[in-house]
Amino acid sequence: MSHLVILPVILPAVMGPFIVMVLRHHLSLTRIFSVGATVALVAVSLMLLAKASTGAVLTYELGDWPAPFGIVLVLDRLSALMVVLTAVLALIVLLYVIGSRWDARGQLFHALYQFQLMGLMGAFLTGDAFNLFVFFEVLLIASYGLMIHGGGGTRFRAGVQYVVYNLVGSAIFLFALGTIYAVTGTLNMADLAEKVAALPAGDSALIRVGAVLLLLVFAIKAAVLPLHFWLPATYANAPLPVAALFAIMTKVGAYSILRMYTLVFGPDVAVTAGLAGDWLLPAALATLALGSVGILGARELGRLVAFGAIASVGTLLVAISMFTQTAAAAGIYYMIHSTLATAALFLVADLVTERRGSAIAVARPMPQTGLISAFYFAGAIGLAGMPPLSGFIGKLFIMDAARTDPMMTTIWTVILVTSLITLVGLARTGSILFWRPFDPANGFEPRAEEPEEEDNHPTWVMRPHPRTLPFVATGALLTTLGLLTVFAGPVMSYAQATAEQLFEPSAVIDTVLRRP
Repeated sequence: MSHLVILPVILPAVMGPFIVMVLRHHLSLTRIFSVGATVALVAVSLMLLAKASTGAVLTYELGDWPAPFGIVLVLDRLSALMVVLTAVLALIVLLYVIGSRWDARGQLFHALYQFQLMGLMGAFLTGDAFNLFVFFEVLLIASYGLMIHGGGGTRFRAGVQYVVYNLVGSAIFLFALGTIYAVTGTLNMADLAEKVAALPAGDSALIRVGAVLLLLVFAIKAAVLPLHFWLPATYANAPLPVAALFAIMTKVGAYSILRMYTLVFGPDVAVTAGLAGDWLLPAALATLALGSVGILGARELGRLVAFGAIASVGTLLVAISMFTQTAAAAGIYYMIHSTLATAALFLVADLVTERRGSAIAVARPMPQTGLISAFYFAGAIGLAGMPPLSGFIGKLFIMDAARTDPMMTTIWTVILVTSLITLVGLARTGSILFWRPFDPANGFEPRAEEPEEEDNHPTWVMRPHPRTLPFVATGALLTTLGLLTVFAGPVMSYAQATAEQLFEPSAVIDTVLRRP
C-alpha cells in the first residue's frame, strides 16, 4: 500500500478548510497558500505518473481495510495521467485567476477551488463505484459555488439549471448503484469485474439495467447529445477562467465510461457485450455534429467555446465508443489535447471579454489586440484540429483506429465535415473580432450596461494598465499544446500502454484484491 496515492486527495481536502477557517480575510495569504498547495499537487502527481509509467498498480486502503470491504484508491496508468492533467491545468488557471483578480470578485474562491480539485482527484483515483458517486457530488457542490462566483442574475439562473440537471443525474446514479449492488453484492470495481463476468446469461437482465443507467449518468456528465443541455449556458455564463477549469469536468464522464466499460462491463463480458458501443457511437457522432454547428452559429464568445467543448467531447467519445485498444489509445491522446485546447480558448475568451465584451460583433480596437489575436489563432487551430498542432494528430489517430470499424465511412465523414465547419466558425469569429475595421458611422459597438459583477464598471471597459500574469498563464497553456505536438510519439506510446492495461485488467484486479 502506497501512502503517496492519497496525497492528491488529501492536499486540497486539507487546504480548503484551512483557507476558510484561517485565511478567508487575507487575500494575499490565501493566494500564496492556494498556489503553494497546487504546486505541491503538481509535484505529487508527477511522482505518481513516474511510478505508474513502469506499469505498476498502486493502491491505498483507507483504514487498512482490504478490498472489497473497505474504501480503496487505485493508481494505474490512466488515473495517473488524469491526475497530472488536472494538476497542471489547475495551476495554470489559478495563476490566470490571480493575475486577472477574478478571485477578488467574490468570497471563498480559493477554498471552493481546492474542494473542486479534491473532487476531481478523488474521481480519478477511486476504485469503488459508490465513492465515484461521492466525489461526483463534491464536484457538483464546489463547481456550483465557482460558477456563481462574482454574482449576477444570469449567472445564478444558469447555476440553478446546472444544479437541478446534475441532481437528476445523481439520483439516477444512486438507482444504478442500487441495482448493481442488488445483483452482485459489491461496488468495488475490481470485485465487480469478476462477479459480473461470472453471472449466468439468464440473470443478466437486471445487471444490464444497471449498466444502462450508469451509462446514462456518465453521458450526462460528459454532455452527450441529447443530454447536453446544461453545458452551453453553464460554461458561457460561468466566469470564463472557471470554465477553463471545467474543461476537465466533461472528461470525468468520458473517463468513467472508459474505466467502467473496460474493467467491469467490458466488450468481452457476455452479459453486457455491445451494451455501450451500440448506443454511444451514434450519440457521439451526433454530439460532434451539434457542437460544430453551435460554433458556426454562436453570437457570443463564451457560447462559442462552450460548443467547442461539446464538439471535443463528441470526438473523444467517438474513439472511446469503438472499444478497441487502438481507438482507446487515440482517445486518450485526444483527451489530453482537447482539455488543454478548450481551456486555452476559454482564457483567450476572457481576455477579449474583459476588453470589448462577449458579443461577436465589430467594435473599437482593444488593447493588446496583436498578442490576443495570436493567442486566439493558436487556440482556434488547436480546437479545430488543424495542423500543425496536436488536435490534427489526435484526429488522425482516431480516424486510423476507425479503419477496422463497420462505421468507418460515417466516422471519417463526420470528423472531416465537422472539422471544416468548426474551422469556418472560428475563422468567422476571429475575422470579426480582430480583422474588420470599426466604422463609427456604420459599425456596431456594444452599449455599456449595468454590470452584474462586483466591479463598478462594465467588463469590457479598456484597462489602461494590463496585467502580465494572465498573458503568461494563457501562453503557458498554449505552449503545452506545442509540447504535446512535439512529443506526440512518447505521449502516444504511453497512451498505447494505458489502453493495453485497460483492456487486460488482470494486474489491476489482482493488486486491488491482494492476490499474488
